[in-house]
Amino acid sequence: MPGPLHGIKVVDLTTVIAGPYATQMLGDMGADVLKVEPPGGDVMRGPGPARSPGMGAAFLNANRNKSSITLDLKAERDLAQLRDLIAGADIFIHNMRMGAARKSDLGPDTLLARQSRLIYCAIVGFGQDGPYRDRPAYDDIIQAASGWAALSRHAGDEPRYAPTIVADKTTALFAVGAINAALYHRAVSGEGQAIEVPMFEAMVSFLTVEHLGGRSFEPPLGPSGYSRVLSRNRRPYRTADGYLAVMPYTGAHWRAFFRAAARVDWADEAALDDTAARAAMIDTLYDRLAHCLVERRTAEWLALLAQADIPCSTVNTIDDLLDDPHLGATGFFEKTDHPTEGRLVGTKPPVRFSKTPCSIDKLAPGRNPANT
Repeated sequence: MPGPLHGIKVVDLTTVIAGPYATQMLGDMGADVLKVEPPGGDVMRGPGPARSPGMGAAFLNANRNKSSITLDLKAERDLAQLRDLIAGADIFIHNMRMGAARKSDLGPDTLLARQSRLIYCAIVGFGQDGPYRDRPAYDDIIQAASGWAALSRHAGDEPRYAPTIVADKTTALFAVGAINAALYHRAVSGEGQAIEVPMFEAMVSFLTVEHLGGRSFEPPLGPSGYSRVLSRNRRPYRTADGYLAVMPYTGAHWRAFFRAAARVDWADEAALDDTAARAAMIDTLYDRLAHCLVERRTAEWLALLAQADIPCSTVNTIDDLLDDPHLGATGFFEKTDHPTEGRLVGTKPPVRFSKTPCSIDKLAPGRNPANT
């Protein structure tokens, strides 16, 4: 059964992760994605473990469900071929700087004038109506600029990047949502349109949902930041033999936890019944949580917490996930045979459609895609 985007053609002129991850999701949903690579290949072909040059793990995990060709856009013949490909597509997505796109006649005004039904998506570092529009941008830069890296200061640490390319992948999610909304608009109106997905603004939007805090009001009702999330004591906690994530959230959760920990004095505090009062004492509550958890082994706590219906989890590594019983039962990790790279392990699309399921029909394209 074909996916929900079956019949939609995508020309993908993106590199690194934000764009390729977005177009992989479109491909998982059934779109026909053609990846256009420069003569040296997508820069992400290089990083990570690989069985053969140019087929690194990160590239394999962000470029399934695509075909690929090589075009040298410095050559007018290849640039003309790209324009021809776009003319036959429903979606064109790139992450060039807009000045370079317009110089190559690949700007939104030019392409939409020729092709009014085209969905034109540009992933950029910064919104093009602001003074940062021409700045180069990569994930680390956006983590710093958006306020993400500074959040670690609340835990008493120096500014730090997340140990994952969170800005790239968040931007990819924004892009997929916007593209699908534009496809719906086109289905209703017959009109294509240009979409701009700026990494900076996407990440600021992502963070300020909870962290705008008191600055959500004019005049401010308090500082920015969501106190529970920024608590210095919020972390996976030591048990007698390991670590455990525990999150009592409601007053009932906290009472149940303290009773399980034989701390009736803490369980009987009236403040636990009031959301605002709990928020005001969150550092104290998390400190108490840490104090209690270290007294018993992880398995003991898991049994007690499950009985009390308190949210909890072991602290898994990536390697642990490969043997996780839930992911095993759902078949989330799938082994496939790549035509040049041999047996691979990857994830299935996490989103499920009851009528138009996602599928993996192609694995990442090889190192030297043909110029067709």
